[in-house]
Amino acid sequence: MGEVSRGARAVVVCPDIRGQGYDLDAESRLEEACGLALAIGIEVVHSVVIPVRNVRPNTLFGAGQVENIATTCNLEEAELVVVDGALSPIQQRNLEEKLKRKVIDRTGLILEIFGERAATAEGRLQVELAHLDYQQSRLVRSWTHLERQRGGFGFLGGPGETQIEADRRMIRQRMGRLRKELEQVRKTRALHRQRRGRAPWPVIALVGYTNAGKSTLFNRLTGAEVMAEDLLFATLDPTMRAIRLPGVEKAILSDTVGFISDLPTQLVAAFRATLEEVTAADVIVHVRDMANPSAAAQKSQVLGVLTDLGVIDGEDGAPQIPIVEAWNKWDLLGEDKREELAELAAADDTILPISAIAGTGLDEFVEALDGLLTSGAREHHIVLPAGEGHKIAWLHAHGNVLAEEEAGEGEDGPLRAINVRLTEKELGRFESL
Repeated sequence: MGEVSRGARAVVVCPDIRGQGYDLDAESRLEEACGLALAIGIEVVHSVVIPVRNVRPNTLFGAGQVENIATTCNLEEAELVVVDGALSPIQQRNLEEKLKRKVIDRTGLILEIFGERAATAEGRLQVELAHLDYQQSRLVRSWTHLERQRGGFGFLGGPGETQIEADRRMIRQRMGRLRKELEQVRKTRALHRQRRGRAPWPVIALVGYTNAGKSTLFNRLTGAEVMAEDLLFATLDPTMRAIRLPGVEKAILSDTVGFISDLPTQLVAAFRATLEEVTAADVIVHVRDMANPSAAAQKSQVLGVLTDLGVIDGEDGAPQIPIVEAWNKWDLLGEDKREELAELAAADDTILPISAIAGTGLDEFVEALDGLLTSGAREHHIVLPAGEGHKIAWLHAHGNVLAEEEAGEGEDGPLRAINVRLTEKELGRFESL
């Protein structure tokens, strides 16, 4: 989307507007905003909560507060200011002029993240649609200083059409085309899902609230050596990596976009679409920050979205895809809290206490994932012509080969008999080769 460059040094400011009902307190919102910025590689050099008694229509903040932000930017050599709130186009433009820096608001920041994380056709289209909608409001209301007449013979909307009207019309046309494409994508979604079901490796999707530690766990499990060791995966999406498990030679770990409080309503459809890939996962790992006082509220929000996506049955609450909870940040809990949660975890084999940053509990976590992915495996006796080397190699790569021997001659030459343990999904993939 080009709004923000990776590695940009940023000052994050969280306006605390008097009388506005927020879901979280100011410090939690500031922490969340910093987490969002870090999620797309922005370097947060300073973060601060700014109380706002009276909203200034032109700049949101008071003149003194704007000066303080400018001073901080100069001291910290920041090139970007992230405002954790909604800015009107006028406020954004005026702040950029006064601070002499790029300014991005919460909606713009979230759009950046969605744009980077959208892995499906629907996700990409929904994000572009939301981005154009956002851009259109900036264009129409804040570019009045660019108004200029453009003559013509009716080819471009008639004589005297202003540049803004032309740009606005182009955006509307693009949005119309995107909506048609979206309709087409939805019609063929079943086909896409069928194709993804034949993907050569099982998929493990990480979901969870922003700042729960998904990316830390993702990096810890995949490790930089994966890239060096197997260049085949260098072409995978940056949020997908191959990992090895004891009983699964290769699995794809997918790091999805984090769940966010106070999601702007125009972004809800885009957010859900970026999570569409979760519906094709073999296992979902719900990463939870157990040191966060809002952990229970965050869990219910995550489960609500998974229910909307059809991953959890809305009537009986049963998951359609196995879900395990990774209770993260175990190292940050007090002794009493840890003991209390350890009892709950011991009684439920879908709960795994871990610390992604310290590495605690990860061996047990990997074993549990391995068990889930191989639990449905049954032994199959498969006879193949020896010449079908690619199929024999596939069985060795994806199944647990128990025995292999010569099995006489067939119409096409020598035969091989293979006893192999495969899950139903792997058997389906093998049969479609």
